[in-house]
Amino acid sequence: MKYFCIADEDTVRGFRLAGIAGQAVASAPEAAAAVESAVAQRDCAVIILTETVADGIRPKVEQIRFEQQRPLIVEIPGPGGPMPGRKSLRQLAQEAVGIRIEEKGN
Repeated sequence: MKYFCIADEDTVRGFRLAGIAGQAVASAPEAAAAVESAVAQRDCAVIILTETVADGIRPKVEQIRFEQQRPLIVEIPGPGGPMPGRKSLRQLAQEAVGIRIEEKGN
């Protein structure tokens, strides 16, 4: 199973350090072309997009999600954190699991 990250330069660099290939994009047309390229790779199982990149190509993201079984598209916050109005990863996990996780102070 192969992962591929399409995001800003800093995010792609971070994923490369973790051994995940990627492509830095700066515009919606670049992002759309990168997603098409990743989808064309038969061994690509997961495409990781930052929320900003995904919002710029939302129709393409939704088309892939609804019309194709693979790859799975995962949206993550960018370097600036979650976009306004979006839930954090912690909030999503709490809702999925059904329990609240709290940090204890030292």
